[in-house]
Amino acid sequence: MGIRDIEVFRAVMTAGTTSKAAGLLGISQPAVSQSIRKLEASADLRLFERVRGRLVPTREAVALMSEVDRYFVGIEAIEHRIRGLKSYGVGNLAVAVMPALGTGFLPRVIGAFNGAEKGLQISLQIMSSREVHEKVSAGLVDFGLMSDELSMAGLEHFSFAKLPGVAVMHAKHPLARKSIIEPTDLSQVPFIALNPEDSARRRLEALLATSDVRLKTVVETPYAHTVCELALNGVGIGIVNPIVAIDFIGRGLVIKPLAVHAIFSSVVIFRPGVPQSESTKQFLRQMRVQLLEDQAVLDDALEEGGATPTSAKRISAKSSAHRRQK
Repeated sequence: MGIRDIEVFRAVMTAGTTSKAAGLLGISQPAVSQSIRKLEASADLRLFERVRGRLVPTREAVALMSEVDRYFVGIEAIEHRIRGLKSYGVGNLAVAVMPALGTGFLPRVIGAFNGAEKGLQISLQIMSSREVHEKVSAGLVDFGLMSDELSMAGLEHFSFAKLPGVAVMHAKHPLARKSIIEPTDLSQVPFIALNPEDSARRRLEALLATSDVRLKTVVETPYAHTVCELALNGVGIGIVNPIVAIDFIGRGLVIKPLAVHAIFSSVVIFRPGVPQSESTKQFLRQMRVQLLEDQAVLDDALEEGGATPTSAKRISAKSSAHRRQK
């Protein structure tokens, strides 16, 4: 069995017909049929049933396809890396990150890192923490940044940030004038929650249970940015990672501290036994620097009364001035 026959098999499974597969591969339809027959003979398996002139995949073909896909994902990753080496000299840096830190935080890191001047192409892949875990385990990215809701068994890892969540709400929300949000405050207003499987949500609910507080959840979402958008549109109050809340400074979202510490924890993960490149080490250093800067911006926001509309411009200007001084 040759790799070309496997490639033809994948094309047929993907395209659905031998004629379409032939078009994808730039070969004749008889050549496709011949490759399929060779593969079936060498594997001693019937991979397709011939029904009215069409190839219908058997259960064995479907099972084989899942393995073939995994193989080709690895090949495509290698090809992508080779293209990066040709185009940029040094190569590329592939990072998989959960949405909470991939939408605002990582773009700030990349902007400060300035990979283009280093001859580096950066691939920023935003996905769920579970998918981040899978990408790193498969060796498809250099490292991942995810929440702590999954087991780290079989991976090298270190804690990146453990930050107490902040309350976010519209400027006209009944709690917007409070200096600090108490657990009992949350039981009296509509609440925008992260999904039940979110580790930070579970920690928050455990803390609230000690005060016998029940939330009036009106919307659930997996994304902290969506919580902020919903709060900004007057849907209710939410609790999010403070680094996410920073992205909304300047848009009028009110940010307030909580009387209890509902911790949002993030972890950097690596595939074991793979040395970190110098580019990876430099990028991780820039992530730590950006985290400190973001925490300073958050402290300013909370000191200004929670990034109210009247203070938002002042906070944003201070943050921009700090970046220009770097």
